[in-house]
Amino acid sequence: MVKEGIVLGHKISKEWIKVDKAKVDIIAKFPHPTTVKGIQSFLGHAVFYRRFIKDFSNIARPMTCLLEKDTPFMFSKECVEAFQTLKRKLTEAPILIAPD
Repeated sequence: MVKEGIVLGHKISKEWIKVDKAKVDIIAKFPHPTTVKGIQSFLGHAVFYRRFIKDFSNIARPMTCLLEKDTPFMFSKECVEAFQTLKRKLTEAPILIAPD
């Protein structure tokens, strides 16, 4: 019987669920976005692991505001901080344990 496996980018066993390090390494190497498409790409990858990051939507808010229609693209200091925070939290993602 299989003790653990990778399912849809998550390492899963009978006791826990954690992020797949191979997928997170890709996100950790992302350069900071310089276009709207870059933000969409980063958030598309990062949102997959949102369950592992407390307050994901609050952290990502400065970047998601840039995705609104007719908003000029200005990757501000808040956006850089949000980007770095998400990358850090993804690489430090906790292990989720199933309740008894």
